[in-house]
Amino acid sequence: MGGLEVLFLNLSDVQSILSMEDALKAVEEAFREKGLGRVQMPPKLYVYFPRYGGDFRVMPAYLEKTGVAGVKTVNVHPKNPKLYGLRTVMAIIELLDPKTGAPLCIMDGSWLTAMRTGAAGGVAAKYLARRDSRVVGLVGAGVQARTQLEALNLVLNSIERVKVFDIVEEAVLRYAREMSKRLGLDVEPVSSVEEAVRGADVVVSTTPSKSPVVMDEWIGEGVHINAIGADAPGKQELDPKILRRAKIVVDDMEQAVHSGEVNVPISQGLLSTSDIYAEIGDIVTGRKPGRVSPYEITVFDSTGLAIQDIAVAWTVYRRALESGVGLRLKLI
Repeated sequence: MGGLEVLFLNLSDVQSILSMEDALKAVEEAFREKGLGRVQMPPKLYVYFPRYGGDFRVMPAYLEKTGVAGVKTVNVHPKNPKLYGLRTVMAIIELLDPKTGAPLCIMDGSWLTAMRTGAAGGVAAKYLARRDSRVVGLVGAGVQARTQLEALNLVLNSIERVKVFDIVEEAVLRYAREMSKRLGLDVEPVSSVEEAVRGADVVVSTTPSKSPVVMDEWIGEGVHINAIGADAPGKQELDPKILRRAKIVVDDMEQAVHSGEVNVPISQGLLSTSDIYAEIGDIVTGRKPGRVSPYEITVFDSTGLAIQDIAVAWTVYRRALESGVGLRLKLI
């Protein structure tokens, strides 16, 4: 029998290869395949570390038509930056050959996770936001806020102003300087969530909050919201009254009910699964329309799907093979 080699890609390798344009294309295709019923994606498995205030998740997926498979292991430890100088989110992705089960590639998944989540918000905005959306309001100024805005800037050609708030003032100022320069947009630091949200056409929330931070009275007609932060049971960022007024679109019904923005309102009886309009895959495939009126409020509840990770990771893997990037490791 011959030896077995895998390609190893570190963080800088992935960053050198993956663009937001690539991520948007791969994520939209993954949503489409899910909408057509051509994926296998068991529910996300959580392991909790109560003593340390963190957890890790195991996320396998197989996209049958395109023949790509793999698994991501990813942690969420909000105390990491302050206590240990580490990222809140760190991930490893393994890709494997569906025909043999042999591992093909191991890559850092931290940057890819941020990019694919930003891309998911971009795809959602493409189908759910008003095409004339000019003002973006960001709640949270971390890594995810950066990729969300990058994706929005690609799918919405009308953005003129960006308002951003974070509880850490220096993070807001740093974000405004960096993203203004990177994207050529007017990015304005503001002093409250309300100031960031009021008057915005697109609102993006990327906090780890366990109680609402975006209130109903701040959201006017025609607003689209990307609710990104709620990705575990007990987390929520939006006033449930907003959800009662909105067309709610989730990335995956089972995951959203368990750990998405809708999980707390549903557990409290303030919302039911019948109030959820569709999965994003239903809209990407055309089975259900996205935005149909300039006045409706739309919410995309993003929990993060393994199919997003694996679809984007295979794009990175193919590009790495073509360009000779990475280190080959002999396992057997």
